[in-house]
Amino acid sequence: MDGPALWPYGERMTDLSRIRNFSIVAHIDHGKSTLADRLIQTTGGLTDREMQEQVLDNMELERERGITIKAQTVRLNYTAKDGNEYILNLIDTPGHVDFAYEVNRSLAAVEGSLLVVDASQGVEAQTLANVYQAIEVDHEIVPVLNKIDLPAAEPDRVKEQIEEVIGLDATDAVEISAKTGLGVPDVLEAIVNRLPSPKGDPDAPLKAMLVDSWYDLYLGVVVLVRIIDGKMKKNQKIRMMKAKATYQLDQVGVFTPKKVEVDELGPGEIGYFTASIKEVADTAVGDTITDDKKPAAQALPGFKPNQPVVFCGLFPVDSNDFEDLRDAIAKLRLNDASFEYEMETSAALGFGFRCGFLGLLHLEIVRERLEREFNIDLITTAPSVVYHMYKTDGEMEELHNPADMPDPVHIDHLEEPWIKATILVPDDYLGGVLKLCEDRRGIQKDLTYAGSRAMVVYELPLNEVVFDFYDRLKSITKGYASFDYQIIEYRGGELVRMQILVNEEPVDALAVVVHRSKAEARGRAMCEKLKDLIPRHLFKIPIQAALGGRVIARETIGAMRKDVTAKCYGGDATRKRKLLEKQKAGKKKMRQFGRVEIPQEAFIKALKMDDA
Repeated sequence: MDGPALWPYGERMTDLSRIRNFSIVAHIDHGKSTLADRLIQTTGGLTDREMQEQVLDNMELERERGITIKAQTVRLNYTAKDGNEYILNLIDTPGHVDFAYEVNRSLAAVEGSLLVVDASQGVEAQTLANVYQAIEVDHEIVPVLNKIDLPAAEPDRVKEQIEEVIGLDATDAVEISAKTGLGVPDVLEAIVNRLPSPKGDPDAPLKAMLVDSWYDLYLGVVVLVRIIDGKMKKNQKIRMMKAKATYQLDQVGVFTPKKVEVDELGPGEIGYFTASIKEVADTAVGDTITDDKKPAAQALPGFKPNQPVVFCGLFPVDSNDFEDLRDAIAKLRLNDASFEYEMETSAALGFGFRCGFLGLLHLEIVRERLEREFNIDLITTAPSVVYHMYKTDGEMEELHNPADMPDPVHIDHLEEPWIKATILVPDDYLGGVLKLCEDRRGIQKDLTYAGSRAMVVYELPLNEVVFDFYDRLKSITKGYASFDYQIIEYRGGELVRMQILVNEEPVDALAVVVHRSKAEARGRAMCEKLKDLIPRHLFKIPIQAALGGRVIARETIGAMRKDVTAKCYGGDATRKRKLLEKQKAGKKKMRQFGRVEIPQEAFIKALKMDDA
């Protein structure tokens, strides 16, 4: 066999035709991480004793929710049926729409993809989104039908569906069961025989793409790279072309999935390095890494920067925890470069942070990680999207927080982000889905069928989707619908800020921007909900929804009544009346100065629009 032996890992593969770089793309729960487990096990990456379920999902939250949040990479050695040894670099990607940026950069680092489709459920919305991303970067795609051991599996129908909906030839799709390991050797052969090998020049100046980075307590920032040309060696001095920073490499290695140090990485290889970098912010994803003395002439094109689409405020329940929250958010930002934040203050909630996320699941994951990993109780304000606010002087500002909106006199008009949503749904639930989209100001663009399932394409305003559209969609379709979206443009509309006043005091955490046609219904619903959620006090509490100075809805929470006449037995009625009058005057005074305590759960529950 030509080329050096592949074991131990310290030796580098010089024959590029023996390297395969690929990622696994699929909808949520179609078995990507389980297939990755089987590939690691079959090629001997880990012993049976070291194996565990979803071995690449190493975050506690990933294991608990059964989803992949961060893309993970692993290098495997495989001896093919033709007797040759190959290096397989696998990147396991997330399936959820909120982590599409992880998928995007993982696909740019490899040449081919395994498209995993559940043989019982068929093509879903996220399958389409991810496979189109793979087609965009010119990937060779191998269709894999998973879960063929299930009684409900229909491989022939699903193959037809792949050809109809995606337009890929699925006649020689590999049929497997990732859970039992059935057909996994065929997948390995398909990777070797059907996916292309990488190209690159080992003698050219070093050119490597920065795919990901995260913070390690002992090593500082760990950087995942794909080498395009040249070689990366220990103790080499490198330069980040975008950040214009230079570092000396301390360690170069690969994941097997354990960290294994190597002497050097060459073209086509995927590995990691550490260089005593303190801040993940210094390692921008998509940057080009080159040799400091002999730099590459041109940088790689890189990736689109990820744009936060959902913003909300995070405040500590106990204001003494503010400094702890500041540290926690800074540490979390080291591991998640797509999460943005800045400080803000609120009259009702004190000091906190305005944070930007890629979607609601991303928001939920970040909030849960802060509460779990750093033990901080948080209050989350209403999620809102970024509006474009055109002022009367012609200036355009981005509006992240409805509470910051100036007097309507100074505003010419507002524009909101619109999305193109693709929903795949069984025919039985189509009516409910269409009604939901119409209720949310949707514009139907397309309706086609793939077998017994409808594929609906709608244009929707993002602020109608952002709070609980996904929950409503799942409940209407009993969990069978799948949903994917992308932002298309900003459009003008009759948008107004609705404020909620509790005891005539505005609660800025509950301020929302709504469409004028929805304002009254939304205001009434929020007042009714708050009436049930705010506990009764010793005085009457009015709850009002207002557009500017005009109140559009009102509810009143009755006062708790203390029986002040309990100690009066019989006798003159005037004595009782006197006590009641005194109580009435006290309540009036209390209503002027009394503070209304709004419990934390009232914020979230009030904001969930229930259309039922």
